[in-house]
Parts: sequence; C-alpha cells; structure tokens
Amino acid sequence: MLKIAYHPIYKHPLPEGHRFPMIKYELLPQQLLYEGTCSEENFFEPSFPEDHHILAAHDEEYYKDLVSLDLSKSAARKIGFPLSDELVMRERIIADGTIKGCEFALENGIAMNIAGGTHHAYSDRGEAFCMLNDQAIGARYLLNSKLANKVLIIDLDVHQGNGTAEIFQTDHSVFTFSMHGKGNYPFKKETSDLDIPLEKDTKDEEYLSILKKTLPKLLKQVQPDFIFYLCGVDVLESDKLGTLSMTLDGCKERDRFVLQTCYDSKIPVQCSMGGGYSPDIKVIVEAHANTFRTAHEMYE
Repeated sequence: MLKIAYHPIYKHPLPEGHRFPMIKYELLPQQLLYEGTCSEENFFEPSFPEDHHILAAHDEEYYKDLVSLDLSKSAARKIGFPLSDELVMRERIIADGTIKGCEFALENGIAMNIAGGTHHAYSDRGEAFCMLNDQAIGARYLLNSKLANKVLIIDLDVHQGNGTAEIFQTDHSVFTFSMHGKGNYPFKKETSDLDIPLEKDTKDEEYLSILKKTLPKLLKQVQPDFIFYLCGVDVLESDKLGTLSMTLDGCKERDRFVLQTCYDSKIPVQCSMGGGYSPDIKVIVEAHANTFRTAHEMYE
C-alpha cells in the first residue's frame, strides 16, 4: 500500500501576504481523499524523530540553536519564516515523515511525504524556507541503519539542491543529482555529483528529452539500492519563483518517467514534494496531486 506522511502541523500559520503557499499542505490531502485517489488508510502521522537521526546530517551546534530559537537575526532571516517553537516542531515532524517513509518504501516500493524536499538546508544553517534537510536525514538514517549501501537523490525542483550537495560533498555513499533552472536561486550554486542547469524558458520537450537520456544512464552508473525523489512543481511556466516553462502535462510525464524507472528497476523510492509557487493555488495542488495519482496507479 502507498503510505503518505501527513500531519496537521504541516500547514503552519504565516503572516498575511507571505509568499509561501502553506495552504497547499491542507488542500492536497483533502483533494486526494475527495477524488478517491487515496483513503485514510494511505496516510500516516509522523511524530518527532530521535535527535541522533537529525544530527547524522546536521551540525550539533546549529541544531541546538535552532531548537532553542537562538539563531542570529541574520541566520533566522535567511530561513524566510518567522522563527517559532511550532515552526521548528513542524520541521522535525516533516523529517520523521521522511524517515518513516524510508521504511515504508523498503516494504512497499514507494512512500511519499505531503511536505518535505527541504533541500536548501545545509549541515550548519537553513535558508529559503528550509531548516532541516529531510531527505539528507533520511539517507543517513538508511545508511547508518545498514538498510541501504548506495543512495541516489534525484532533485527535480526548479532550484538547485544546494544544501543537499553540501551535506554529501565528501560522502560517496550518496550520489546527488540536481536538474534545475540555471538562473534560479541559489545564485551561488554548490557542486552536486551531477548538476544539469537548464536555460530560461526550457519547455516540456527539451526537459523530458534530457531527463530521459540522463536517468537510465545514471542508474547504471550509480547502481543505487534506494532513491529519494524531490518532485517540486515550481518547474511550471506559471510559477512565480521559477524560470522554466513546463506544462502540467509535462510535469506529470516527468513524474511518471521517474517513478516508472524506479518501479521497473525494483529500487525503493521516497518522494518529498518540494516547491510550487504558482499564483493560482489550484494549479499548485493539481500539479502535486498528479504525482500522487501517478504513484497510486503504478504501485497500488
């Protein structure tokens, strides 16, 4: 059965007019239930992970300062959310959703998180709405528990996974692959094991052609026994923070190809949702829902 991490804390209250569309974390599971793609059985509620799982990917001093809300003003400002106890609790619970998702993926072939994809969180700092890197924490959990030997992270958010690249820059048990907008934030990129920067206004045909040539070769080269997929929908032409020009159908085909590749290769995959900032919330929810619909059709 497809298992999906969701907790009501995912929808965190923000000041009016904030550009982050927090409402999507409430609307997305509602839509999946309403249309019958998922039932209540598909969802599980994460809690707090043990600190040592977080500290396997993050610096202890940074984590202590984050939990105690002792970050400097400039460090807090880079995160982009008003810092609070509940916000940090939310981030820890999201990470637990991905850790538990790893176990469900090993059992069922796939698991998903309604939130997550916090790839701008470095080992020692947060930025751009990310404080704790859920998929980095998940990868270290698998490796330290001897549940995986080689991990591939496929990051197809429009923004480079700079934090993920930094965390694993000297760790050869994790291969980081980021395909992103060349002119997008972060403007100073880190070095992933494979970076594919895409030109402004890249459309479906070119994007999918590059992905379909790259991913099968990558699986042969890396030979992972576990995959993390960051399936941000900020690749859409309508996205106000993205520079690419994909359609909803193109984004859906991207997800289908990645998940089909994992399915055919019999490699378990954990999916975190990542970004999506189109002005129309219905477009964001539809794009994310397509990822879940595709997974449901393939794995259920």
